[in-house]
Amino acid sequence: MIEEIIELWLDISPYLLLGMFIAGLLHIYLGSSFIKKHLGGGKKSIVKASLLGVPLPVCSCGVIPIATSLHEEGASKSATLSFLVSTPTTGVDSILATYSLLGPLFAIFRPLFAFFAGIFTGFVNYIIEGDGKEIKEHKHEEERKSFLDGLKYAFLELSQDMGKWLVIGVIAGGIIASIPFQIKASYPYDMFAALAISLPLYVCATGSIPIATALITKGFSPGSALVFLIAGPATNTITLSFVRYKLGRRSFLIYLLSIITLSLFAGITFNFIWDYWQNIATLTFMPPYWVKLLSGIILAVLIGRALIFPLLEKEVEAKEIIFVPDMHCRNCKATIEKELRKKGIKNFYVSLEKKSVGLLNPEDREKAIDAIKRAGYKIEKS
Repeated sequence: MIEEIIELWLDISPYLLLGMFIAGLLHIYLGSSFIKKHLGGGKKSIVKASLLGVPLPVCSCGVIPIATSLHEEGASKSATLSFLVSTPTTGVDSILATYSLLGPLFAIFRPLFAFFAGIFTGFVNYIIEGDGKEIKEHKHEEERKSFLDGLKYAFLELSQDMGKWLVIGVIAGGIIASIPFQIKASYPYDMFAALAISLPLYVCATGSIPIATALITKGFSPGSALVFLIAGPATNTITLSFVRYKLGRRSFLIYLLSIITLSLFAGITFNFIWDYWQNIATLTFMPPYWVKLLSGIILAVLIGRALIFPLLEKEVEAKEIIFVPDMHCRNCKATIEKELRKKGIKNFYVSLEKKSVGLLNPEDREKAIDAIKRAGYKIEKS
């Protein structure tokens, strides 16, 4: 089992580090103002929302505050749904990681499907509910990001956001791969099994890859692995709750049914493609072992730092506590901290473990509540 875990880690590390670097560059040029500018009402906004969502390395939890901000700034429900589908399903980091473990067909088909699924879901909602909202004018320009900001986002913030789930995914994949017998999941029941597991499960686009890889080695069809790669990051109880209460019951049903239907359709289609192109399906370029080893060590240091450092942080002696039940990942924490600083609040502590914001000055409470809501999170009434 240990050998399988190490092998998965080393295989994914070089491509994941490269993907994280490219994600840092995208972070510099694809800021929130750029995204909001293109997501008003109309059919074009649906296509743009899906296209912009594909390369962004944002997990299904981290996409929620972005989607909330977009919708409150005036983005249509249809564009918001399109963005919610395409963004967590893939990302530039997970595309390269997918290539490293699953080959070129998965790496090409996964982002293409994410783009198509976002457009499909947005247009279904557009036909049923209509559109008419326009993005509001911004009173300030977004702060220009430097190359250093991009590197910090790529190797520090992304490590915090996906680190836990990447480790869980690699360990789970190693355990499944080390099972000394084939599961023999028969088609198409393996797809329904993959769908049933993925719907309530929280797993990021990158963390789902080693699990999908292990499923194939144990007898699941490539199409069922694709179902897991799609439905796992796109649906979980957190995202489904957000869609239900922020966008309404009809949009919730459209979102959920679209993911279920499209993921099964993609899985069936992909099995035919896999059979036809099987001779190139698993062709991948693997760097020399020393590159994989060095990359594995660097990635382990980054992930280790991301997991250990928050445990060493000391909380301030808070005079006022605000509970934020929707805070689930490092990206949530960073988003809330950024909004609190914008409001001029200096003495505070954001605890991801306790899902709370502690204030040293009780007079900052109203400003803090406003900042948290602007970040896209709700407050638990005390």
